[in-house]
Amino acid sequence: MIRTSLILLLFFSYQSFAQPSDVILLKKNNKTIARYYPGINIAITTNSGAYIDGNITKIKNDSIFLQQFIIRQVPTQLGIYVLDTLGSYRYNYNYRQIVAIGKTSKGFSWSGSAASLIGGGTLLTLAGGVVYLADREKFSPALMIASVSLAGLGYLMAKTGGKGMMIGKKYSLVYLSISDNKK
Repeated sequence: MIRTSLILLLFFSYQSFAQPSDVILLKKNNKTIARYYPGINIAITTNSGAYIDGNITKIKNDSIFLQQFIIRQVPTQLGIYVLDTLGSYRYNYNYRQIVAIGKTSKGFSWSGSAASLIGGGTLLTLAGGVVYLADREKFSPALMIASVSLAGLGYLMAKTGGKGMMIGKKYSLVYLSISDNKK
């Protein structure tokens, strides 16, 4: 009896304190789809065009503090390569400076390629349909399947293309101030 009460007293005497952190919510049409807090990786594009993929170290006073690590493959004396952290950069941005979550591509145009595949696949499908109606002996089912597949691939590329989630009409960022001390 005494032993059990001592064990219970031992468990209840310890108090743990946690420091609350501010949180940034990503909302799609006023529904929360992601929460960002310290310790989470985030990929953002800022209003200046900078793309940063890093770890959130702190969120405080409407600002997000990021750390980005520089990792390279380095050859060893045995002739194999190992990953090595060469350094890190620290950034801080106001959450209002974030214009997209994820990378907005400026190089290769995925949407242009998707449009070309959809257009070409549709055109070949229509041409295959005309050949089927005009002369069924020259109709190629393999060409029809390939053209429909190209159009479908273009559609999938358009839906999953390299665009980030642009903050604006559909997506919004909400800053939640949870911590008490604002130093």
